[in-house]
Amino acid sequence: VQLQASGGGLVQPGGSLTLSCAASGNIFSIDAMYWHRQAPGKQRELVATLTKGGYTDYRDSVKARFTISRDNAKNTTYLQMNNLQPEDTAVYYCNQRISSAYGKVAYDYWGQGTLVTVSS
Repeated sequence: VQLQASGGGLVQPGGSLTLSCAASGNIFSIDAMYWHRQAPGKQRELVATLTKGGYTDYRDSVKARFTISRDNAKNTTYLQMNNLQPEDTAVYYCNQRISSAYGKVAYDYWGQGTLVTVSS
């Protein structure tokens, strides 16, 4: 299984970006999807969660600004980011918990990071 993240870039404060994370390979079920970020000099932090059942959760600092969603047919998760602020600058990583067959344990897979820079 491989995850390919895309969509990062430079945006001005108040702007928007949408990140994508596409999974490929031997996929039976995606149990959960996550977006994390790591700012320079800081620890990686969980930003958004979307479970197979549709439960979503966000860290407080991004609530009402970020939206996590998915396209099941494409095994892809998205992170719509609105009203971006300089403190959102970070490398964003996607993570999906994937099972390769019925009854098999699901494992966490990670995409490469994509850099989001918010600056005027």
